[in-house]
Amino acid sequence: MADRYRPKPAIQRMREGNPSKTTIREGVIVPRAILAEPDWSEVFKSSPDPAVEAANLRCREVASAEWRRVVPVLEVSAGIGEVDYATVKDLCVCVARIDQAERDLSERGLMVTAERGTVKNGAATIAAQYRTQLARYVRELGLSPSARTAITAPDSDDDDSDIWD
Repeated sequence: MADRYRPKPAIQRMREGNPSKTTIREGVIVPRAILAEPDWSEVFKSSPDPAVEAANLRCREVASAEWRRVVPVLEVSAGIGEVDYATVKDLCVCVARIDQAERDLSERGLMVTAERGTVKNGAATIAAQYRTQLARYVRELGLSPSARTAITAPDSDDDDSDIWD
């Protein structure tokens, strides 16, 4: 079911028709910025424990792959700038942690044996929390079709258009 509070993407509105004749917003275009990939070894630090180190190594790889997948698209489509660096970095960390939690769920299962008997694997809760945060980042960065149409361009005033006036 469609979310009635999120606008349809501009392409979808044009394809389906615009009977209300309301203005179709394309989105915001801002100056490009080339973001340098973070040092993932600073985020996912080395550990003397081989199991933790293996997980951190995989997290570094997943975060790096997500950065290389998302940043070029954002540079062209959303016009990200230096101020978006932390948000994009956190998005990549979320993807890496979701991967880590899903791997734990695959290895140990949804139910694990603990001191009090069989309980829900904590990785399921962690994955759900990271997915909630990931959805926020997707919305903020305009990575979904409906999110891209929700971004509006600022009104341009002819008098104040030149910063040197």
